[in-house]
Amino acid sequence: MTQPLKSPELTRIYQNHHIDSTRWQLLKPRPDDVIIATTQKSGTTWVQKIVSLLIFQNQKPPAPFHDISVYVDMRLSEREELANTLEAQHHRRFLKTHLALDGFPFHPELKHIFVSRDGRDIAMSLWNNYHNYSPQFLDLLANYPGRVGDSFPPAGDDIHEFLDNWLSRGWFDWEGDGYPYWSNLHCVKTWWEYRHLPNILFVHYSDLLMDRKAQIERIADFLDIDVTPEYLEKASEEASFDAMKKKGDEDIPMAKVFFEGGSDIFIHKGTNGRWKDVMTPAQLAQYNKRVKEQLSPECARWLAQGGTIE
Repeated sequence: MTQPLKSPELTRIYQNHHIDSTRWQLLKPRPDDVIIATTQKSGTTWVQKIVSLLIFQNQKPPAPFHDISVYVDMRLSEREELANTLEAQHHRRFLKTHLALDGFPFHPELKHIFVSRDGRDIAMSLWNNYHNYSPQFLDLLANYPGRVGDSFPPAGDDIHEFLDNWLSRGWFDWEGDGYPYWSNLHCVKTWWEYRHLPNILFVHYSDLLMDRKAQIERIADFLDIDVTPEYLEKASEEASFDAMKKKGDEDIPMAKVFFEGGSDIFIHKGTNGRWKDVMTPAQLAQYNKRVKEQLSPECARWLAQGGTIE
């Protein structure tokens, strides 16, 4: 007899200066909901744009896609406001999370797209955000009611100090990397363990760079959305880095509040490999050590290179 596929279990609570995993308790799931689950700075906004293009196609979305695709974990809004926002959406919802799967209330009837990227590239992109946070955003993180734990530390000017901490310290007791945010590798590990589930699709940043149109088609097939060859071409053009960069202020209005430099900082370079000229041998060794401790060889290869998961 074939055994039923095991589903993930919620075993941890993630609460700090940025996130509160208990906010997902407010979601009343609908069967067609789409969850975009990602490690930080690994193509989240890119996939949000793609899913928005697929859902609305030739219709005008009711608001910028970045506002529509609610970041449920982010604690900088009242819980009642979040619940009302979620309920008020009458289109097919596509919601964002940065949570590890052990802190996420998994609904087996929903579609989940998990997106990630080589952690060394994540670190470079994350630093670009971190040391360009606006004073207004830092004040919100520190003083918005309900923060659990210490306040978010300012970035400073030394990328190597950031990298040393990010590679060797965790924010939560069960993590050993990711400070001052949360662990990238633990997040990847928890989702990888359930890659066999039919309602989880893995998408890698490098594959989006290599063949964006093919990845959009994969996502459309996974979400059971029909697209014509003509619209697939159009969606691929609109989801290009250059097109998204040009429309950054329009599509991501919050960037002007959160970053010094606005959307030019949030949508920055869209490239891989910048870490090769920055990370020291000791930092690279520490990253490799953490990968070996946290991930299986197969998972580590996928995280570094992308490709189809068998």
